[in-house]
Amino acid sequence: MELILERIAKRKTYTIGRLYIQRTVNDEYLAGTENQYFCDTLEPTWRDYEHGAYKVKGRSAIPEGRYAVVISYSPKFKAWLPILLGGPEFNRKWQGIRIHAGNCSEDTEGCILVGKNREVGKVLDSRIWVHRLKQKIVEAKDKGEAVWLTIK
Repeated sequence: MELILERIAKRKTYTIGRLYIQRTVNDEYLAGTENQYFCDTLEPTWRDYEHGAYKVKGRSAIPEGRYAVVISYSPKFKAWLPILLGGPEFNRKWQGIRIHAGNCSEDTEGCILVGKNREVGKVLDSRIWVHRLKQKIVEAKDKGEAVWLTIK
């Protein structure tokens, strides 16, 4: 399963995105893949790392890229939650990046919050969307599929 996070609003204190699930389409009119909207996301401030920006601990969105996603137990949240896995450089700088519930940028120290962006700078109904996303990930894993998140 491929998840796509498209960042659409890069503000001074937060970043809003849209999370899509890529699906395969095979019908008489169209063949290929399409991205189906799933929910909105909220992250800390986006920084242009490719042009010299640097990470601010607890206040920076992770770099664009493709990350493996698994569900593991979080001692901090005392819950099973999705976590992003990357290479050695990512793991050194960004270890422990999860997808979890929260409503505003103060609720994340670099992680991705999911929900519906119905208020400026916030996502709402976050617990519901975390639950739904975990269900999708578990269904994919049960079918033997790897789960990936591409952040653009």
